[in-house]
Amino acid sequence: MYDWLATFVGAGRRQRTRSLDVVSGLLWPILIPLVVLNGGCATDLGPRVAVPVGLVESAAVSDLENIRFWGDSKQKDYAVLTERRIAAIRELYGDKAANVSRDSHFLTLSGGGSDGAFGAGLLVGWTERGDRPRFDFVTGVSTGAMMAPLAFLGPKYDAKLREAYTTLTDGDVATPQILSALVGASAGLADTTPLKGLVAKYMTAEMLAEIAAEHRNGRALMIGTTNLDAQRAVIWDIGAIAASGSPSSLNLIRQIILASAAIPGAFPPVEIDVTAGGRRYQELNVDGGVTRQVFLYPPGFSPKVIDGAIGWKIRRRLFIIRNTKVDPEFSETQDQIIPIATRSISTLIKTQGVGDLYQIYVTAKRDGVDYNLAYIPPDFAVPAKSAFDKTYMNALFQRGYELGRAGYPWHKQPPGLDVNPHSTHD
Repeated sequence: MYDWLATFVGAGRRQRTRSLDVVSGLLWPILIPLVVLNGGCATDLGPRVAVPVGLVESAAVSDLENIRFWGDSKQKDYAVLTERRIAAIRELYGDKAANVSRDSHFLTLSGGGSDGAFGAGLLVGWTERGDRPRFDFVTGVSTGAMMAPLAFLGPKYDAKLREAYTTLTDGDVATPQILSALVGASAGLADTTPLKGLVAKYMTAEMLAEIAAEHRNGRALMIGTTNLDAQRAVIWDIGAIAASGSPSSLNLIRQIILASAAIPGAFPPVEIDVTAGGRRYQELNVDGGVTRQVFLYPPGFSPKVIDGAIGWKIRRRLFIIRNTKVDPEFSETQDQIIPIATRSISTLIKTQGVGDLYQIYVTAKRDGVDYNLAYIPPDFAVPAKSAFDKTYMNALFQRGYELGRAGYPWHKQPPGLDVNPHSTHD
């Protein structure tokens, strides 16, 4: 979704032509320090009381406990999560838990904005192929965070996935507020009121109840954001929030999804109220892709601890859907500061995403998890005329659908190591 920033400053193209001339060239000297250099100014968020550095670790959301954790903590910090998983498994299987022998399927969905149409199409096509598994563990970032609840709840929500990634336009997601950003009256170049409506449309009270039920059945749904003050990834246990019974749980989950898609500079960040030391504060959460383009579980967490406690025999299979291309894409860059800056940011994000795939690969190897990766084929060359071009998204959805329906040839290693990819469905 970071291409939104390039879109709203009218520069930066990936392979496709993606540009909205919303700002006059005379405004570039003002926009650069405001957007690229993140100059300080007043925002539409109003006065915010940030969590003091000494209380960051103890800050909690309302009356909810143990519903989130840092993405970079050590193994001991995940003790509560580990014990919760062990308890859920024992509750589910009772005295027979140690005799269980089965496959467990993981799904991780990356960011990518409108490129999420690829992952949506792949999942829908996979359903129609007939061998899409029931995922025990689902994670999502940015556009992947919006897809994750639908994918988690299974094929019954495929129609919603198709709708979300084939019918939207730019105006359904956000509207420009360039002048407001220039004078420091807003915290983003776009107003995300339409996106809030979309999140509410697709994350309903009915879905909340279903997610809670699946959580109690031992399944897990996680969404990643970035705590901008702390410069750390935050992983939210959506199932635990849904099952908490808190009257604020639905609104909190919607906030988390919105925050996970809040591209700094383009979209306003999301304030989440927390308490620490008996006082109330506001954390500033933005796009999870700032810290992770895609995530499995933190390297500090190990499912082997759970396996040892239960004594069961689990074969884990991981499926990663990277909603973008991973190969370098040539695009002639104009010798001007905005095109150079946006092209550089785009390149940084692409390489960061590849690095995330390597980190997941190492973690999967350590834990004996079967690694399977999908991404947009390099020969997909349909141009997009805007950030959410319906024609482009439909073409990409169809390509993903066809690949899923035929049996995607999952890559067994990350880019660069993947010499001889082969399908896991053979």
